[in-house]
Amino acid sequence: MKLRLKDISLELKVEERFIQELTKVGKAHYPNEFGGFLIGYYSDDKKILTITDTILPNTYKSTPSLFERDTIGVKQSFENFYEENPKKYYVGEWHTHPNNIAKPSRMDINALYSIRNDKNVAILNPVLLIIGYNNTDVEIGFYVLIKDKVYRYEN
Repeated sequence: MKLRLKDISLELKVEERFIQELTKVGKAHYPNEFGGFLIGYYSDDKKILTITDTILPNTYKSTPSLFERDTIGVKQSFENFYEENPKKYYVGEWHTHPNNIAKPSRMDINALYSIRNDKNVAILNPVLLIIGYNNTDVEIGFYVLIKDKVYRYEN
């Protein structure tokens, strides 16, 4: 799957089967939201982001309309991942919206700002994937925070 930002010359690439796997993991926690960390890499010119992996949280709070992950216990997972894949790194977050659409809530947008402003995180443009679904349909929404605006990647 290849997505673009209309107003900005940026692209996002992700395998369909990766999205299907995240959807499956998320639906296993139904009716509650679930998610994790997104891992990927940028092209040399920083114009193309490829998302390849996820790291799931060990501890989290989850309800049908809330997902708050914690970083407790994942430091070693990240260190192991980076040791094996030095060109890949944390690029953002993903979570599900059960019985809802793939549109970020105010809390989701605030989380993007928190990630960008966190002194322990080295990304200026965090990505958010929301997987909205109901009994029959799945909607995927990729968002990115650039400066002070949230953009949605489109086909």
